[in-house]
Amino acid sequence: MRPECLDTTIHFNLPSTVDVSADDIKEIKLQAVNATMLGVNEKYPVGGIILYAHNIEDEAQLAAFIPQIRALKGSPLLCIDEEGGRVARIGNNENFQVEKFESMGAIGATGDPQNAYHCGNTIGTYLKKYGFDIDFAPVADVNTNPENIVIGARAFSDNPEVASPMVVNYLQGLKDAGITGCIKHFPGHGDTKADTHFGYAQSLKTWEQMKDCEMITFKAGIAWGTQLIMTAHIATPNVTGSDIPATMSSVILQDKLRGELGYQNIIITDAMEMGAITKQYTNAEAAVGTLQAGAYIVLGPQNFVEAFDAVVKAVEVGRLSEQRIDQSVRRVLKLKKQIGR
Repeated sequence: MRPECLDTTIHFNLPSTVDVSADDIKEIKLQAVNATMLGVNEKYPVGGIILYAHNIEDEAQLAAFIPQIRALKGSPLLCIDEEGGRVARIGNNENFQVEKFESMGAIGATGDPQNAYHCGNTIGTYLKKYGFDIDFAPVADVNTNPENIVIGARAFSDNPEVASPMVVNYLQGLKDAGITGCIKHFPGHGDTKADTHFGYAQSLKTWEQMKDCEMITFKAGIAWGTQLIMTAHIATPNVTGSDIPATMSSVILQDKLRGELGYQNIIITDAMEMGAITKQYTNAEAAVGTLQAGAYIVLGPQNFVEAFDAVVKAVEVGRLSEQRIDQSVRRVLKLKKQIGR
């Protein structure tokens, strides 16, 4: 299989192209394409790049950085987590004069979905201005666990009937601004206590319980036509019968999301450099395993080159079919065409 067949299936976090520990990444503040990245990119085309807060200094730096990214092999999509509230890489940067939002929980509390539209459209407008393609927002989780330390006010509500119209209006606001949204974190991170950034987290709900809560919001996003759904790294033992993260579970991604909910568009993982993945799997196991489970884009592997090589090898030895990879590529290429990339 030719390596370029993979150029739209792997995303990578810019600092992960350099041989450093995760603790050192924020100190690097990689804010320009460097020689190491160019060298890697000669052999390894990249389908997309996500920028974090430490990759963004100010408008001048970002304006110089984005054309460098656009010139990389693979025609990468440019992505960001810009939810509004505490997760806003640009909105929380004092060097950018953009409208800021308290939280999605505060917007949900107003009971007016037009406020969610305004938030999505405002964020989408400045992301489009700066040159982004995809916003990994909004959060479609229903924050039902008051002990939740990772979602909280990132969610619109603890009531799915309130959250659902907020989610679709936020998506519409992004779309009207020319930005593609992504609902997350399937099958729902709102009923957990632990943080998957650091390690194992679980929801003990059954699928029937999820259908009465979390799935109401995700089904609304699917009915609206969301182009991307991001997986959660949480375990759902009362759904899958195991402690495997949802990101790695064919039960969650294929049987439930594709089969039962009828979702036909792109499944993207949450960042694969997060502790819930790296403490259980190698780069190779994680990249291949999530594709086997049904994901189409592998976001932020801890080591991009290792993940890329592992997927190629998996196809060569028959663990993954080239048809399966081509299926992912066609869907991502379709999205790129819609976006104009």
